[in-house]
Amino acid sequence: MAGTDEAHVPTEDPTEGTGRVRRTVQPATGRRKRRKRLLRWGVGALAVLVLVGGATAWLGVRAIEIKDNLDATAQLLPKLKNQLLANDASSASDTVASLAEHTAAAKQAGSDPLWKLASSLPWLGPNLAAASEITTTADDVVRLAAQPLVGTFESLDWKSLTPVDGAVPLAPLQKAAPSVVSAANSVELSYERLAGIDPAPLLPQIADPLDSAKVQLDELRGLLSTASDAAQLVPPMMGAEAPRDYLLLIQNNAEVRASGGIPGALAVIHAENGKISLAAQDSASAMGDFTPPVKVDAEQEAIYSNRMGSYMQDVNMTPDFPTAASTAKDMWLQRHPEQPIDGVISIDPVALALVLKTTGPITVAPALPAGVSLGDLPTQLTSTNLVPVLLSQVYAEIEEPALQDAYFAAVAKEVFDVVASGKTPGDKLVQTLATGVSDNRILMWSAHGDEQAILGDVGIGGAISGPSVPAAGFGVYFNDGTGAKMDYYVKRTVQLVQRCNAGGYAEYTAKITMTNTAPADAATSLPAYVTGDAVFGVPHGSVATNVVAYGPTQARTQEARIDGKVVGISSHSHDERPVGIVRVQLAPGQQQTVEIDFSKVVQTSPAQLSVTPTIQKKSDVILPEQKVTGCTGE
Repeated sequence: MAGTDEAHVPTEDPTEGTGRVRRTVQPATGRRKRRKRLLRWGVGALAVLVLVGGATAWLGVRAIEIKDNLDATAQLLPKLKNQLLANDASSASDTVASLAEHTAAAKQAGSDPLWKLASSLPWLGPNLAAASEITTTADDVVRLAAQPLVGTFESLDWKSLTPVDGAVPLAPLQKAAPSVVSAANSVELSYERLAGIDPAPLLPQIADPLDSAKVQLDELRGLLSTASDAAQLVPPMMGAEAPRDYLLLIQNNAEVRASGGIPGALAVIHAENGKISLAAQDSASAMGDFTPPVKVDAEQEAIYSNRMGSYMQDVNMTPDFPTAASTAKDMWLQRHPEQPIDGVISIDPVALALVLKTTGPITVAPALPAGVSLGDLPTQLTSTNLVPVLLSQVYAEIEEPALQDAYFAAVAKEVFDVVASGKTPGDKLVQTLATGVSDNRILMWSAHGDEQAILGDVGIGGAISGPSVPAAGFGVYFNDGTGAKMDYYVKRTVQLVQRCNAGGYAEYTAKITMTNTAPADAATSLPAYVTGDAVFGVPHGSVATNVVAYGPTQARTQEARIDGKVVGISSHSHDERPVGIVRVQLAPGQQQTVEIDFSKVVQTSPAQLSVTPTIQKKSDVILPEQKVTGCTGE
């Protein structure tokens, strides 16, 4: 009937008589049930949409909070840097407090329970997780590094290290040391946290800030690591706990050695309660030869011969300064058993010139025997004339090697006296010395194991293996083969060339170009002591050099060429690094290019190059890396 709820149910049709089923309309509740189910589903779906929408909106709010606070942080950082450079401790403290508020707010937003829950979702999740790590890192750096450092800002002011009455006040640095070390450790852990994030699934909005944060933290951790090392090393090495004595090697770049030049002039630096003075002096030539030779590492002796242990002038034929320094210490103690040595410091005339650029000129009055004249040597040395005077003019004016050494010693004494006088601000002096260290012109080794453990991990330690050496580290070093002072006239450039890969491994070439700029009449116009007088078979005026190239661990030396022609190469291994040596001889005015190939380079990190410091600027010697283009089949 019309208007009656009916349902279709099957019945038998008697007229058919066949048992077929036919449908008739009968009342039922099925339709109402379906409607109720649809209603419930609709309400549930609506609730889900509301929840999802609300969650999305909440995540959006949190994202905005993170972005705004991190943006504010980025704007405050340059302000903080300028305040620190201006020594404005009060303003820097206020800025760090503002930074802490912003990074704490960003971290709170990135730690929201809903944000954390969403971090487990596919696609979007890794981005949210990365953002959380960035906020946590930013807060840790400000709270655990910046705030403690600014809190001890006055102690960290390098101007406070200016000598007073001849002594560097060490108490401020000792007070600041715990904060500096803690800050360095915090930044290192923060960098490792970000470096561990896989950038592959990240959106550009997250990946780009992450890369920027890693770059900034990498720079910061390097600076803080250096400051941490200095805070731990300077007080004890400057005699804060007990007097110290260090053997000083003044390397002469006119006769090149792997770490710089022969250590001709020697002295002992005495340090006590921050005050330094020269306690004793000697010269390498006066020490004579050592028979039997001082025991040295067998692997290095096979490369550089037993001359390393036979002559003080040859201890640094190896580029590994810890080996050279410990050998020099043993030699000194054989000749001066009454003089204890706590460590060895090396410096060259170019670094001394840098110091004079900061301190101003010095007046030199060496104690020479009666009747001996300085000739035309200047008594006043400046940052401009010190290098040519010490590495060239002194040989023209003073023929006797012992008197040349006396002049070197007098210069060293005057430089140290002016440094200890306190006339130069500590911050400027520190910056000058930092330049010398970065150019490998100042090296240091300690006989105290705990101190050497730190020095061995940083550049000033001069090691050829270990944490201070980059994974893809290359080295090009020079050892004089003339037996004279002709390297003053040699100009060099060194360049790494990345060649096409072979067999899945990178290949590199160390390209070294050398020019003998000595005058054409060098054989007669230069003193015999400078030319070597052909004692070692090198013609007057010519320069012989053993070019030593190091590759990364596991790589192999492959081939060497001089001006494109294949030449013999002496192949060795030093601490699992391949070593190739090629001898070059240049007449006055002659130029040659040496190429030493390395194959099987497994490291994929950027290649870095270390080179023997010479009288040239580092930037003039090391050229930008070149990469061969147009390779096929890679």
